[in-house]
Amino acid sequence: MYIFIGLGIVVLSVAGGYMLAGGNFSILVQPAEYIIILGCGLGAFFGSQTKYTWSLVVSSIKHVFGDPSSSKGKYLETLALLYALFSKMHREGVISIEGDIERPESSPIFSKYPTISGKQRTVNFISDTLRVYLTTGDPADIDSLMTVDMATMHEEELLPAHGVSHMADSLPGMGIVAAVLGVVLTMGMINEPPEVLGHHIGAALVGTFIGILFCYGIFGPMGAKLENYAHEEHFYYNAIKEAVAAAIRGCTPLIAVEYGRRAIPYPFRPGFGEMEEKLKSG
Repeated sequence: MYIFIGLGIVVLSVAGGYMLAGGNFSILVQPAEYIIILGCGLGAFFGSQTKYTWSLVVSSIKHVFGDPSSSKGKYLETLALLYALFSKMHREGVISIEGDIERPESSPIFSKYPTISGKQRTVNFISDTLRVYLTTGDPADIDSLMTVDMATMHEEELLPAHGVSHMADSLPGMGIVAAVLGVVLTMGMINEPPEVLGHHIGAALVGTFIGILFCYGIFGPMGAKLENYAHEEHFYYNAIKEAVAAAIRGCTPLIAVEYGRRAIPYPFRPGFGEMEEKLKSG
């Protein structure tokens, strides 16, 4: 939603200011300039990708127009799921959760929280970590393993953001290319009357305008949106990491999820009472 509002403000501001200045919108309709700028920008962007990074770009397009759905409710459900696992470990021993982490899809604990269990990456992050602990019984390297996992996920999520941002940075240069070509064409008409030359020079300058506008007003914000999406997801996994690490260190289930709660960003962080009520109700 925010991307649409932001792009709408950009377009209305540019068009409104141009209109108030008495601008002629017909001069901005220069298909050749758009083809040169967008074609070169997108072509260079595509040429810079590998098969792997291109698949990430395609899968991240929905994130440009969507939202990580971070909310207090999502964090509460995650804490409740973790608390249920930790409580079972605390009561019945670590081995008791073997069935839950080996087959999360049929686990009564995971099934109780479909919002979280429906996200395979989240389930794998929790299950794989606890599976290593269950296998080795050694908490020493678990925190480092989760940190490595999170760093890999974060870098992977940032790749499309950086790719789009780099493409945006190239667009002013592509605009100059289009403008220079327009000037070259204009110089071939040097014997034409001033009004004809003025029209062609104005059309050439549209290329510079479009390149800068698309960079800072359209594709730049899209790259920034993908980067913010990645950072918001990183906050989420960090809360899980803190809770799991605390449980493995031997903290009680309540203290373990409190570690997780303290790692939640303030806009989404539930109060201790809210969390306690959720844990009691399941």
